Amino acid sequence: MLPFHVRDTVTHSRAPLSFAFGRPGLRWITWILVSIAFLFVCWTLFPLRDPPPPPPHHPSRPRPISYRAVRVREAFVHAYSGYKKHALPYDELLPVDGGKVNNFNGWGLTPYDSLDTMWIMGLHDLFGESMELVAKSTFALDEASFAPFFETVIRYLGGALSAYALSGEPILLARADDLGRMLLPAFNTTSGVPMYAVNTVTGKTRLGWGTDALWSEIASNQMEYKYLAHLTGRTEYYEKTETIMRLMYKANTTDGIFPTMWTIENGHPANSQFSVGAFADSAHEYLLKQWLLSGQSETKSRDLYVKSANAIIDNLLYVTPKRNLLFVTDTNGGEPSYTFEHLSCFLPGLLALGVLTIPDLSLREKELHSWAAQGLAYTCWMSYADQATGLGPDEMKMDRWADNAEGRWMTHVEQWEKEGRLDGVPPGLREVPPAKKEDWEYVHQKSTYLLRPETVESFYILWKTTGDERWREYGWSVFEAIEKHSRTQYGYASIWQVNTLPVQLKNEMPSYFLAETLKYLYLLFIDEDMLPLRDWVFNTEAHPFPIFKWKPWERVHHHITR
Repeated sequence: MLPFHVRDTVTHSRAPLSFAFGRPGLRWITWILVSIAFLFVCWTLFPLRDPPPPPPHHPSRPRPISYRAVRVREAFVHAYSGYKKHALPYDELLPVDGGKVNNFNGWGLTPYDSLDTMWIMGLHDLFGESMELVAKSTFALDEASFAPFFETVIRYLGGALSAYALSGEPILLARADDLGRMLLPAFNTTSGVPMYAVNTVTGKTRLGWGTDALWSEIASNQMEYKYLAHLTGRTEYYEKTETIMRLMYKANTTDGIFPTMWTIENGHPANSQFSVGAFADSAHEYLLKQWLLSGQSETKSRDLYVKSANAIIDNLLYVTPKRNLLFVTDTNGGEPSYTFEHLSCFLPGLLALGVLTIPDLSLREKELHSWAAQGLAYTCWMSYADQATGLGPDEMKMDRWADNAEGRWMTHVEQWEKEGRLDGVPPGLREVPPAKKEDWEYVHQKSTYLLRPETVESFYILWKTTGDERWREYGWSVFEAIEKHSRTQYGYASIWQVNTLPVQLKNEMPSYFLAETLKYLYLLFIDEDMLPLRDWVFNTEAHPFPIFKWKPWERVHHHITR
C-alpha cells in the first residue's frame, strides 16, 4: 500500500489520461497525437537518414564565388565605371587624366567589347544599361572614314554575337546582322581576300600600310561569319569567309608553314616569314577554333592546324643557353630572329586546347604539344616574374646559341630522349627562379606592358586542361601587379617601363583589357566551370561562342564540305 500522499499524487496525475482513454471517440485521436509527437522527437534527436541535398541553383540567385574572383570583378567595375562616367559613348577611356578617345570607329567600342564580360561576371545592371547604346547603333561613318575590317569583326561583331549567345537578347543579333552585312564589301576583291578597311555606308574600301594583307587579318573572321551564317541562314556570310579558307587549302605552302603576308590581288603568299606573332597569331587560332565551333565538322581546317602546330614546334621553338627557357620566335627564309613577343604567349593555350580536343593526334604529337604548351607558358610567366613591376614586357630579344641548330628545342628534346630521358623533365620545362637583370638571357625590345591578355589566357586554358593550381597562382600574381601598378583614379593604364620603379603610366586603357584580360582572370579564379572548353570556344578577342553542329539543310544551303 502506497503512502497516502503518494497515492493521491498518482491518482490525480492519471485522471486526465483516464478521461481521454476512457472515451472511445477521443481514444484514437489521443493515440494519433501521441504517436506523431513521439516520431517528431525521434526524427529531431536521432535522424534516420542524411538531410536532403540543397535545391538546384536558380539562375536568379547569385552564385558564391571566390575572393580572388570578387577582386577581379571589382577591378572590372572600377574600369568600366570610369569609362561610363568620363568617356561614354566614345570608344575608350584615357585613364590617366580621365579623357576619352575615338580610335575604333566611334561606335562605343568599350561597351561592345565588354558586354559578355558583364554577363559572365553577373553584372546584369551594367549589361542592361549598355543595351541602350546597342539599340541606337547605326554603325555609320562619314565618307572619309573607314572601319578596320579585322578589328571591327573581332571586337564589335564578336562582342555582339557572344553577348547574344549568353543572354538571348534579340537586339544583339539584329545589330550583329546589320554590322556583318555592312562589312561585306571588304571581301569584294579579285581574290576574295578582304581589304584592310571598309566604309560601312558607301561600301568603299582601302588598303592598310602596304599593298599586301596580313595573314592574321585575312584568316581571323571565320568564327564570326560562320556563326552569323548559322544564326541567320544568310549564305553570303559563309561563302565570303570560306573563300579565304579555300585559298588556304590550296596554298602552295611547305609542311604547314604559312607566310605572314598574302597578296590581295590573287591570294598568293607574298613573303617567306613564318611567325606566331602580330602578323599571324590569330590565324593559327582560327584554324583550330573554326573546326571546334562547327562541332568538329569542317575537318580540313583542323588538318591545317595540326600541320601548322607541328611546323611551329619543328621550326620556331628555341631554348636559351643558360636557364633553358623555352620560347617561340619567327623566321625569315629559315633564319630565326630570336624576337619573342608577348602576343605569342597565346600559343601555349592554343596547343593545350588542341591536345584536349583533337582525338586523332598521335601519341607523339600529344606529348610534344603538351610539353611545348607548359614550357612556353612558364617562360611567359618568367618574363613577368623577372621584372621589378611583376608585369611582362611587350617584346624581348632572346640570347642565342653559337649555332642556330644547337638552340632549337627539338635538338635538345631528341638528345634528351637519346640519353634515356634522364630525370624525367623535358628540356625547357624545368622551373627556375626569377633572375636579376644581368642574368636575364634577353633584352627588352619594347619595355611596355600594354594590359595584354595572352599570358593569362594561356594560364586559364592550362589550368582547365591540366588542373595544375600553379597556373592560378601565377595568374593571381599578375593580377596583384596590375592592381599595384596600373590602377588609376579613373581606370587602369598601360605602363611604359616594366622594370622601372616608380612606374610611368601610358594614357590608354584598351578595350581588350575588359574584354580579355579581366575576363580570363575572372574565369581562372571561379570554381564553377561556367564555359566548358568542350561546349564553348573563344574568338581571338576572348568572346565565347557556343559550339554548334551544321544541320543537313545548312550543309546544302551553304555548300559546306569537309
